[in-house]
Amino acid sequence: MPCRDLPPPPPPAHLRGWLDEAVVRADRARFLSDLGRRSLGVGRLLLLWAVAAVFVLGWSFIGMAWMAFEQHDPFGYVYGLILAVLGAGVLIPAGFWVARGARRDRQVRHLLHAWGESDRDPVADARVRAPGRSLTWLVTSLVLGAFGLWVAFAAAVSARPGDTTYGEVAYTMGIGQILWITGLLGLAKAAAHYRWAVRTFRAPAP
Repeated sequence: MPCRDLPPPPPPAHLRGWLDEAVVRADRARFLSDLGRRSLGVGRLLLLWAVAAVFVLGWSFIGMAWMAFEQHDPFGYVYGLILAVLGAGVLIPAGFWVARGARRDRQVRHLLHAWGESDRDPVADARVRAPGRSLTWLVTSLVLGAFGLWVAFAAAVSARPGDTTYGEVAYTMGIGQILWITGLLGLAKAAAHYRWAVRTFRAPAP
């Protein structure tokens, strides 16, 4: 998570008359640029993938624990229990970290909306629209989600009774679903940014 504080909200409308308009516009451009990078920057995309990788690691421990339990021997039970504890030790902190990140994203979106609607500046607004970053999130998330969906369905379709264990199917399908959900989150973020940019920066009615 970013270690530095978020930008402040825009000054109320009744106070703007007392402030230097050039300073307020410069602050708006700077804060919108910073918030745009926090919301849809390449670093945020890599962070999303890193979180998905942590969930894949945690689920890998759980899946291997399930397969160890299916061996039905004392060593398998002990080994599976150790793997299950390791998996929980990875997934539970990752879940709390995701919840914290979701709260920070809501704060960033709120500030983006507030600063975007506080004024109009064609040069600054064009940078915040960031169609290139939105397209990057859209395409990469679509590919990742499609690959995850294919992995999940392939695991279910290719399973053979007596040859493929439940643990193996759950392990592969779980990884596919993590990738699929990660892709959906990226698609939703790109679509939400596009809708916000179109609604906020559309040309005013004559």
